[in-house]
Amino acid sequence: MTQSTFSPQKNHSGFYYFTQGWRLITRPGIKRFVILPLLANILLLGGAFWWLYSKLGDWINQVMSYIPSWLQWLDYLIWPMAVISILLVFSYFFSTVANIIAAPFNGWLSEHLEAELTGKPAPDTGIAELMKDIPRMVKRELVRIAYYLPRALILLVLFFIPGIGQTIAPILWFLFGAWMMSIQYCDYPFDNHRVGFAEMKQALAKDRMNNIQFGGVVSLLMMIPFINLVLMPVAVCGATLMWVDRYRARYARY
Repeated sequence: MTQSTFSPQKNHSGFYYFTQGWRLITRPGIKRFVILPLLANILLLGGAFWWLYSKLGDWINQVMSYIPSWLQWLDYLIWPMAVISILLVFSYFFSTVANIIAAPFNGWLSEHLEAELTGKPAPDTGIAELMKDIPRMVKRELVRIAYYLPRALILLVLFFIPGIGQTIAPILWFLFGAWMMSIQYCDYPFDNHRVGFAEMKQALAKDRMNNIQFGGVVSLLMMIPFINLVLMPVAVCGATLMWVDRYRARYARY
């Protein structure tokens, strides 16, 4: 597959970039860089979601206990929203932990995929150089968490307000989670070029709806067993293609 297959386009949707991620993980020159992020994701998310699904029934009952009597007639609607809310909260939490662990390998995957797509050689980065970059990458992950936590806490408080917590809060949480998923995976190509977090966030905000669409698809599939185990490298590849199409011309440092 040549660069012409992925010539820069600015009118593609976030959904398009995500679907292309599934194709890109099987690209001949890329498959070997997919293995390590994939293993990290399978080991951590597999165990985490097995534990989550074993506890889900009890937590749903607790959430439903906050429903006021005047909303009892909406049980049939509120119950699935409560399930989705819990899954969204924990899917982002578990994926964040997995991404912190796999950050060096995700950055490596993004870097080599970009080189494949643009035809420009990737920096000569071996395992030793990759290990030296770990402190910087982990710091970047912590910067993103610092952006995420105060906003997430405000939204979580809404879940404990009767009525609002079972109706409006899940929608707001989904939109925020989708935005954060986009930030999380787009951060790898931006960080490879040493683009600061604030500058990256501003760039993504200029095309917020498409980025929320990309992150929304990731968020939804993150809740589905087995599919969520292979989602990390797919999302990294899709976000890297988005970087090449939409942002590289302006923000690339090499």
